[in-house]
Amino acid sequence: MTSINVNGKTYELKDVPDDTPLLWVLRDHLGLTGTKYGCGVAECGVCTVHLDGVAIQSCVTEVGEVGDSKITTIEGLSEDGSHPVQKAWREHGVPQCGYCQVGQMMMAAAMLRSNDNPSDDDIDSEIWNICRCGTYPRIRAAIKSAAKEMQSK
Repeated sequence: MTSINVNGKTYELKDVPDDTPLLWVLRDHLGLTGTKYGCGVAECGVCTVHLDGVAIQSCVTEVGEVGDSKITTIEGLSEDGSHPVQKAWREHGVPQCGYCQVGQMMMAAAMLRSNDNPSDDDIDSEIWNICRCGTYPRIRAAIKSAAKEMQSK
């Protein structure tokens, strides 16, 4: 039996092989469907979650690799959508189709932990998630708004 900590809660996973991708554990075993499946090879960023605050791709991370680390999904970023990144996404109308946006927000939140005043170049190099709708200018603006709100706290 494997035990994992997701969004501050410990879950015991029975009959889940250690090589099961974390993405499928989150979605199929824990019912946390905010994290999406995109490419399955860590190229698109749709499945981004945090592992001890660091952005990782859950489609290629095996549940057995997680150990005692703390996992945060979009559901755990804030219970009511009040995280500065979530608020900025709404304020700037970032999503069009919306499919990639959870991964984008998770990547942005992780980046803002270590860089509270990112430049355009910082954002372009750190946020590599693919957005088919091309909302990159709005993503950049939302990240800068979230950074300002986080600086003021």
